[in-house]
Amino acid sequence: MANRYLSRTLALQTLYSWDFNAGDKGVLEDMMAYNFEEFAPAFDDAGFAKHIIEGVLANIEEINGLIVKYAPEWPLEQITIIDRNALRIGIFEMLYDQDIPCRVAINEAIEIAKAYGGPSSSKFVNGVLGSIFKDHFERVREKEERLEVVMKEKKKKDEESPENIKAPADLAEKGAHEVPLEAEEEAIA
Repeated sequence: MANRYLSRTLALQTLYSWDFNAGDKGVLEDMMAYNFEEFAPAFDDAGFAKHIIEGVLANIEEINGLIVKYAPEWPLEQITIIDRNALRIGIFEMLYDQDIPCRVAINEAIEIAKAYGGPSSSKFVNGVLGSIFKDHFERVREKEERLEVVMKEKKKKDEESPENIKAPADLAEKGAHEVPLEAEEEAIA
């Protein structure tokens, strides 16, 4: 399982526990520690999961307001805990996290809903996040453009990296050398 997906899963588990316990932030650290120890004891990227959890909780009022606005048929407390927190993670990553592309945030939230929610969870999460994305496109456009520039620069830097430039000696070491014509003729005879 990829580190980021596992981080999102651990964030979902922790937010689920927090939400189930009526939003008691006093036990949040214990819940997070328990989830990491129980489900990913050797995990070495806990910082990303913690970043998601803290980001969601720091913006919980606005995030909940968006859920209520874009899922008007469903009062917040009637949305399943999994779906509600998959939406929270998706909204946080889409609108508040400056390092996650919006489409990645939406796709990851859908995958989490698909894996842990009910049969229609992924469609519900997709619909809500898609509507938020459309209505907040101006808000995220600058982030998306900046991330695109960063990705192009990273790709160019990777292509120019000394590890990616193949010298003739490197090719010979890897077996890409030519066999002398005489050797080929002897092999055929």
